[in-house]
Amino acid sequence: MKNRLKELRESLGLTQEQLGKLVGVSRQAINAIETEKFEPSIWLAYDISNIFNCFIEEVFLFKKSKRKSRAQQSRGVV
Repeated sequence: MKNRLKELRESLGLTQEQLGKLVGVSRQAINAIETEKFEPSIWLAYDISNIFNCFIEEVFLFKKSKRKSRAQQSRGVV
């Protein structure tokens, strides 16, 4: 899933570690979300969007991504 997490985080002058502490996850988790290696739960996405005082859809862009969805991966879709 595409996202604007890095852009928004940097606009507030936050490090990955600082953002992680604010939402209760590790720096590595924030990095994985920023690099599209991990899709956050809806609750984590909500907590992140609250930090930036915006809607989830303003942080996470629900457009087609090159990465397969979890459903596609479990079904073996190519």
